[in-house]
Amino acid sequence: MGRIEGKLVTVVGGSGFVGRHVVRALAQAGWRVRAAVRRPDLAGHLQPLGAVGQIVPVQANVRYPASLTAACEGAAAVINLVAVLSPSGAQSFEALHVHGSGAVARAAREAGAQSLVHVSAIGADKQSKSDYARTKAEGEERVRAEFAGASIVRPSVIFGPEDDFFNRFATLARLSPVLPLIGGGHTRLQPVYVGDVAAAVRRLIDGTVVPGRLWELGGPEVVSLREIMELTIRIMGRTRILMPVPWPVAVMQAAILQLLPKPLLTLDQVELLRSDNVVSDAAQAEGRTLAGLGITPGSMTAIVPSYLSRYRKAGQFTTTPRANGD
Repeated sequence: MGRIEGKLVTVVGGSGFVGRHVVRALAQAGWRVRAAVRRPDLAGHLQPLGAVGQIVPVQANVRYPASLTAACEGAAAVINLVAVLSPSGAQSFEALHVHGSGAVARAAREAGAQSLVHVSAIGADKQSKSDYARTKAEGEERVRAEFAGASIVRPSVIFGPEDDFFNRFATLARLSPVLPLIGGGHTRLQPVYVGDVAAAVRRLIDGTVVPGRLWELGGPEVVSLREIMELTIRIMGRTRILMPVPWPVAVMQAAILQLLPKPLLTLDQVELLRSDNVVSDAAQAEGRTLAGLGITPGSMTAIVPSYLSRYRKAGQFTTTPRANGD
């Protein structure tokens, strides 16, 4: 990796769940990392991931192009990780996914960056009824218009120790004897390990992969929402009732729950769950996957127990989960 030693990469949105793993992977590969975040004072957790001075948080906001220009100055590569699953105030889908993505790509091009990786999501579709999926697709268009050689990455649901997926289900399972299965729990997902996503992003800027392609990232298991719930409570060693919730009822519940300061469920999320979230047959056939990048995906069933153990009755000290009720 000597040929990239010391090169600068700007990671926009580098302090979040995916960001910290991307920053670690880049630092281990020898890059100097500039983490462009809204609150650099809250990004101190990134600096120990590399050598002294190797990782530097700087202030930037995708809603303010001038801040992106400064953050991308001198960067050989730029990575955009900014996204929200539930909008709030000025942090809207349109502002971040569409206009923000275009602004990052423009700043990367104007800075003379050699490569740009834009992280989107499986299910991005301009015709989708989901605002999240629609704006993700529109953002991809903005990126390609501004930076012709950009690599687009579409992961499925991302899991890992700090995720808001398995941890949310586990929290709910710890508090409630009944777990809802939206739409009956039949939606299929292909959860992908955050460390594998980070490894893929790193490979897409190291000069060994042809740029400009659309990649779809998924793990080795394709599972239903019901199976994910069953795995969660099995790891926790608890017994819970899995209650199918018809789509009309889920819509009514989401209309109420999205009014909370931190929504547990939104109407847009219910819409997303109407479609499977898996790697397409076309991506599989064309090698636009983790395997195509030379990465063997980590297994959900092998990794998730390592961080859900704290939700067991006796925490990590429970050696064998038992479905013994509460």
